[in-house]
Amino acid sequence: VQLQASGGGWVQAGGSLRLSCTASGLTFTPSAMAWFRQTSGKEREFVAVGGSGRAPRYADSVKGRFIFSRDNGKNTWYLQMNSLKPEDTANYYCAARRVWITTYHRDIYYDYWGQGTQVTVSS
Repeated sequence: VQLQASGGGWVQAGGSLRLSCTASGLTFTPSAMAWFRQTSGKEREFVAVGGSGRAPRYADSVKGRFIFSRDNGKNTWYLQMNSLKPEDTANYYCAARRVWITTYHRDIYYDYWGQGTQVTVSS
C-alpha cells in the first residue's frame, strides 16, 4: 500500500495550491481520507478529512479557506488551499483508514500515510 502526496510548493500569502493524494495497492476504498500537517518541532496537526457519504470536516484554522474533495474511483483525494497564510507553512501528509471514526482528528488512528509534501507560504 502506498499513498503518494503531491502538489506542494512555494506561494506568496493570499495564493492557492492544490494538493493531491493517490492511494495504490488498496483493496478497499478508505472511509476516511485525511490531511495533516507538521512543522519542525511541533506535533502533527489535523487539517481536513473526508469520507464516503460524509461531509468534509476541517480544522478551525483552515475552515473557509481549504476545500477537501475526493475521487473514489481513483482512490484519490485533494486539498484545495486558498487564501494561504504564512502560518500554513508545513509539511502536509495524507492519511487513510478503512473505517470512519469520530476521532478522525487524531493521527494515531490512521493506518496509511503518504510521504509528505512541503508547502511554504511567504509573507
